[in-house]
This record gives sequence, structure tokens and C-alpha cells, in this order.
Amino acid sequence: MKTAIRDCSGSLRALIERELQDDVDLSPYFDPFDPSPDAIGTMIVTLNNPEELAETDHEGVSLWLYLVERDAETLNQPPRRIARDRLLRRPLPLRLHYLVTPQVNHKTREQAGELEQLILGKVLQLFHDEASLSGARLVNTLSGQPLEFFVRLEPLSLEQITRVWEALDRPYQLCVSYEVSVVPIDSAAEAAMIVPVDVSMPETGVARALEDA
Repeated sequence: MKTAIRDCSGSLRALIERELQDDVDLSPYFDPFDPSPDAIGTMIVTLNNPEELAETDHEGVSLWLYLVERDAETLNQPPRRIARDRLLRRPLPLRLHYLVTPQVNHKTREQAGELEQLILGKVLQLFHDEASLSGARLVNTLSGQPLEFFVRLEPLSLEQITRVWEALDRPYQLCVSYEVSVVPIDSAAEAAMIVPVDVSMPETGVARALEDA
């Protein structure tokens, strides 16, 4: 499916948003239907990068796909036989890398730093307890597919993370990186025709030693 990357990102976004809305301390910020009198419920979870989130004057969480890599470990899996004389070309296996950045307006909130740390702590807790995506957590074209994606916190150094922020031309912000694997992009090619082997006929014989001249 060419939609696998998009819908994997959408599945992650929906899961994070739901968990933030269900958290008693963060629901007033993320749930527009929170009944608390002081609730604002305007924070969002977006797939835009942190700069794009700031430009929209929104607060919340940026779940930004910043790197896509081919998964070398599963790349050479054999093609799948879908019929006696049909072979389906193997999918392209991918590893997706996401930068998760909580973003709160420091000009309008006195405790913006504390709130960003609370949001990030919730995301870390979520994927520590639930380190995979499958079943009902998959959305759109992935829904109902027998797939499971594994979510892993990446131990990136400060230098590696800083390079990402330099690419954005923005000062460093509190963030973490997650890797999601393995996300398959199915081939659009039609299944290949093959000639099935019905019978194997081994040949036997007797070797005769050559006489000395």
C-alpha cells in the first residue's frame, strides 16, 4: 500500500491524542469537551514539524516524520506465493523516525516549561507501556490488516538531535525521537507468472572408469 506511511503516522497521532485527552492532568488542555471550568481544550497533536506548528499559533505536540529508511534486515525476504503459478513481489520494508516535540507558548503561560515536560512524560509513559501498534489502533487503509508496528525510543545523542534542529533553522527544543518498524510499501506490480514444478525426475547412471592407455 502506498498509503502505509501516511496511515502509520495517522495511527500514531490518533493514539497520542486519545491518551492525552484521557489523562486527568492533560485533558483540560487537549480535550475540547473537558467539563472543567478552567479547561481550554485547544492543544492539538499534529504531523507538522515544530516550526509549522508554531506558525499556526497552536500549542500541543508535533509528531514529525523526519527520516525514512529501508529496513535491511527484512529486505531480502522471498516473494510470496499467492497461487500455484503466481508470485507476488515482496514489499519495501521501511523504518520511520519521528521527532516528538511538545510545544507550549512561553510568552502566555508562566509554567510552559513544566507543561511541556508533563506532556513529554505522558508520551514516554504511553510507548513504554504500549510498544506496538496493531488491530484497532491502525486507521484508514491499515485498519483490519494483519500488521504490527513496533515503537522504539531512539537513544540519540545531543549532537544528533541538534543537527535536526539546525536543519529546521530553529533553536533546540525539548524532544525525543521514536523509530517505528517495519512499515511495508506493497509493490504495484502485478503478480509474476511462474511455471510450477509438478514432478522431479532424477537421473541415475553408472560411471565407468577410463582404462589406462
